[in-house]
Amino acid sequence: MGKKLVIVESPAKAKTIGKYLGKNYVVKASMGHVRDLPKSQLGVDIENNYTPKYITIRGKGELLKVLRKEAKKSDKIFLATDPDREGEAISWHLAETLKIDKEQKCRIEFNEITKDAIKAAIKEPREINLNVVDAQQARRVLDRLVGYKISPILWRKIKWGLSAGRVQSVALKMICNREEEVKSFQPKEYWTIESQLKKDKKQKTFTVKLISKNNKKIQIDNEEESKTIINELNKNKYIVKEIKKSKKTRKPLPPFTTSTFQQDSYKKLNYSTKKSMSVAQQLYEGIDIKGVGTVGLITYMRTDSVRISKEAQENTRDYIINNFGENYISKKTRDFKSKKNIQDAHEAIRPTYVELYPEKIKESLKPEQYKVYQLIWKRFVASQMAECIMNTMSITVENGLYGLKASGSSIKFDGFMKLYKYETDDDDDNSKIPELVEGEELTKTKVEGIQHFTQPPARFSEASLVKTLEENGIGRPSTYAPIVSTLLDRNYVEREKKTLIPTELGFIVNNIVSEFFKQIVDVEFTADMETKLDSIEEGKENWKDIVKEFFTPLEAAIEIAEKEIAKITIEDKVTDILCDKCGRNMVIKHGRFGDFLACPGYPECKNTKPIVEELDIPCPMCGGKILLRKSRKGRKFYGCSNYPECKFVSWFEPVETKCPECGSFMMKKHSKAKGDYIECSNKECKHKIEK
Repeated sequence: MGKKLVIVESPAKAKTIGKYLGKNYVVKASMGHVRDLPKSQLGVDIENNYTPKYITIRGKGELLKVLRKEAKKSDKIFLATDPDREGEAISWHLAETLKIDKEQKCRIEFNEITKDAIKAAIKEPREINLNVVDAQQARRVLDRLVGYKISPILWRKIKWGLSAGRVQSVALKMICNREEEVKSFQPKEYWTIESQLKKDKKQKTFTVKLISKNNKKIQIDNEEESKTIINELNKNKYIVKEIKKSKKTRKPLPPFTTSTFQQDSYKKLNYSTKKSMSVAQQLYEGIDIKGVGTVGLITYMRTDSVRISKEAQENTRDYIINNFGENYISKKTRDFKSKKNIQDAHEAIRPTYVELYPEKIKESLKPEQYKVYQLIWKRFVASQMAECIMNTMSITVENGLYGLKASGSSIKFDGFMKLYKYETDDDDDNSKIPELVEGEELTKTKVEGIQHFTQPPARFSEASLVKTLEENGIGRPSTYAPIVSTLLDRNYVEREKKTLIPTELGFIVNNIVSEFFKQIVDVEFTADMETKLDSIEEGKENWKDIVKEFFTPLEAAIEIAEKEIAKITIEDKVTDILCDKCGRNMVIKHGRFGDFLACPGYPECKNTKPIVEELDIPCPMCGGKILLRKSRKGRKFYGCSNYPECKFVSWFEPVETKCPECGSFMMKKHSKAKGDYIECSNKECKHKIEK
């Protein structure tokens, strides 16, 4: 029996698959793409119907020699790249390079890297799907035309190194538009009124909120109105008018798609989209698990589908019954419907073996792998569990012409929330509301008016940007993380307290692209282009026709832009910090890992310094000054000015307040549920004080 060659993309995947297939198979990695458009030129022959010019990627020559050598010795070649457009294109390039017959069934595909999935795929090879390849070629050519035709204009008019991408430009416009809304927002004052009530002296107080006057929704615009209403409330009795008790069921969320995974990972683990996908890729390609061997722990992580296989469903339901009990399984097999206009090529993201629960394999995983795997495992298993049953209660209290209300919920049966919790607007605790009867009078302990101001729209975080892109049909699962990374790398946006804020450069680039290349930043146009790429994949459209339709008006816009865009100079911000080598005032420059100080005398003087901000608090260890610094990767941290003599360092801002429990220094923190608070730095104490 002759040798068979299997080509995958990464060494990790090759290692995992090699263990499953045995000695008759040789598994090699292509290390991603082996051919691409040249970097030094456009690489698209516009005059010859947009024909792409592919060349071997620099550094891949030796690798291709090895692959050709192995291919000649093999009776059969299987191309096992990722099951998406990018993977199909890589297989096509490999087939072209290795001169594999176009009609040969050499392509194998699998959604999970397990022994059964790999062996099943080997038994059912297929031809390379040229429609899928053409869809990827269309995307690549479109992105190259935009990047290589518009970017040089930005280089000449603003500065070298800028880029304008087909999808990144839409995302940048969204972020810039949101920032303009935030800056132009005019807050409006309004007031709410709350009353603290008691059933009797023995009972604890509970809060009711004013909601109506004469059975109409009430609005309080200023303190004077608030005081008038409070005076009226103080004159009258609080009478229980209505009590409503009911039970509500809460259904579990579907298993993760790429978008929902990135959003949840960002919210719960504080991982960037880039890091989330990198860790998920490791779990997909295979981890050496103690006592089990190398195994792919999750299914393919680039997907827009919530569909799962019947086999996975049944295995998970058995696991739930065996580990949680019959009452924790949903009565019917739960299937989730995917959104319209998605590719639905793969299952949702799920564990490949549900019995490999996170705690069981924790010692074989790195901390970030464990956290991501736990997130995916719990979300998937919870999706097949019973509904959560909530006891809900609302009471309406009458006070003269005014109506006040209190409501909340408590868990009667936790169901899927035993594993995976998510919050809703009605999650107030009703345990503080005592047993009441309609018509009884309540005792008032306090009435207060609370001043508020309307808030501007929230700036985008990575999670909310990905969600908005998905909702608008912009990009696909494989592109969300690169979009965010590109905007950050180009210094078009920067992170500030987990939000994305456009830089001056970002605004300038957005203004130019928005004025001269309107179709590039048009949300509907970009979403329609994604739909057309899907049509190419389905064999309904010719990819070169789509490229021509896109590029013809763009070419005309480029000619106008070249003539009309004036030269823009972005001056470096001058500081009062003197260069300690030549005495010039240093300027703020932007580098790969954020802003830094540089001498304007470059190249004669190459002096640079990190930007540090001095805080008005003493070092908890030595009393020196606390400085806000940045790590090599741009992450903010706090350190002592007396370093290296003093080794104090913290990721969180320290405060002067000492912990009342253990005396350690405390740190500023923030959470969505609690808002701002301070917490003890001592891991064994962790005493919290809410602001």
